Amino acid sequence: MLDLEDMHAVADGIEVVATAGDADPRNAPPLLVLDRLRGYLDAQHIGLGPISWRRIGEGQSNVTYLLRRGDAAVVLRRGPRPPLPRSTHDMRREASVQRLLAEAGIPVPRIRAVCTEESVLGVPFYLMDHVDGHVITGTLPAHLTAPADRLRISELVVECLAALHAVDVGQESFASLGRPQGYLRRQVERFTGLWDVSSTRVLPEVQRLSAWLGAHLPQSRRAALVHGDYRLGNIMFTDGATHIAAVLDWEMATLGDPLADLGYLTATWSTAAAAPTPIELSPVTALPGFLDRQGLVEHYVKLTGADVSALPWYQALALWKSAIFSEAIYTRWLNGERPGDTTFAPALETGVPRLLEAARAVAVTA
Repeated sequence: MLDLEDMHAVADGIEVVATAGDADPRNAPPLLVLDRLRGYLDAQHIGLGPISWRRIGEGQSNVTYLLRRGDAAVVLRRGPRPPLPRSTHDMRREASVQRLLAEAGIPVPRIRAVCTEESVLGVPFYLMDHVDGHVITGTLPAHLTAPADRLRISELVVECLAALHAVDVGQESFASLGRPQGYLRRQVERFTGLWDVSSTRVLPEVQRLSAWLGAHLPQSRRAALVHGDYRLGNIMFTDGATHIAAVLDWEMATLGDPLADLGYLTATWSTAAAAPTPIELSPVTALPGFLDRQGLVEHYVKLTGADVSALPWYQALALWKSAIFSEAIYTRWLNGERPGDTTFAPALETGVPRLLEAARAVAVTA
């Protein structure tokens, strides 16, 4: 649960500046410019007075801040610093997805405003309600340590995914989110191309896996809204973990094959029996009481009746894609674009090859 009192009241002059004139041109552009942001909040009638801030979340792509202003608490989500392609950090689209899902009954934060005017922060951003709850990653809250709590958390994750995949995406309002036909082939082709522009090293396993995935495409059974990064760390639970308060981080959402989400969830779910990879960001699930990967699959099948015989292909896809976007993070770090990152990105020198090895190990079982 987020502590609204644990906030920064003073700009640090690097990541957050009081005015645009305070930004040091020798540094990367700031992520928040408080006087411009205050003017935007005034126009949206959100709070009064000075802004306090705190960076939240573990995302390695888009950036999220909790803002407090008077009695108002909102969350700001923006893309990273340029020069990354804007198309991969589309704030308007991400906010639109959440609005559609709120109408469909999926628990997501309420969108308050979307700013596409880059004169405020230099990139588009949106504001959403602050949702009170717990994001479970490395440790469990003290009141959720019983085996029954761990089982229920596991089941809720799967039940929410099944509900997401049951949303009627045949409605006209979802048409702008993409074409589900050919989704899997486009994923393979797109990420194959991304490797060439995001890496400075040669790892032959990338192309070998690309060829294998392309040659063994399964037939998609149906279309659904695919989250694209559905994992425990993107889910916020109510205080007693009896319900999911919100599903977060919709930047990669699109229409496609729902088994892509199940493949990603299970491939990134930590278990005591499997060697960890860099994308297992919630090691708590390796504790006794949580469902293992097979248990997640069985619960999903029970709820949806899905044919999961081809699931290893989707798991290999998830690990392979993760290796490629992790490589992009590693390259940005090498280029000095992640100056504060002293742990995650440096570890990807060996972490990306481990992801590729894991993808190959899954592929040979398919």
